[in-house]
Amino acid sequence: MGRKSDAQWVWIALCRRTRQILSYAIGPRDWYRCRELYERLPRAYKRCATYSDFWSTYDEVFPHDRSVGKETGETAHVERWNNTLRQRLGRFTRKTLSFSKLKSMHETCLRLFIHQYNQELATIPT
Repeated sequence: MGRKSDAQWVWIALCRRTRQILSYAIGPRDWYRCRELYERLPRAYKRCATYSDFWSTYDEVFPHDRSVGKETGETAHVERWNNTLRQRLGRFTRKTLSFSKLKSMHETCLRLFIHQYNQELATIPT
């Protein structure tokens, strides 16, 4: 966004079974944004196991008893989604000439992408 000092992280919660995005948040890598992601999760998913890199903020927000670390290889789906996002939307790559000047525009592009991505997955027969 505009300057390097305005770095925005994309936080996502992904369903491992359907691969659809359940919730997202955009902002700095802090406790508040992690809490926002957790609060946006559908209630049924708050009881499920979580797979993360055990960053300290996750420990403060997500339940400890159902957390599994990155070393298990179970975060591959999220990493794949991050790569897909960067491949399809230039404004989400690390070094690019395409960028959002407004946070609202950045979030709007992400929201539209997530909607389209989830719709594509919903039409694939299982």
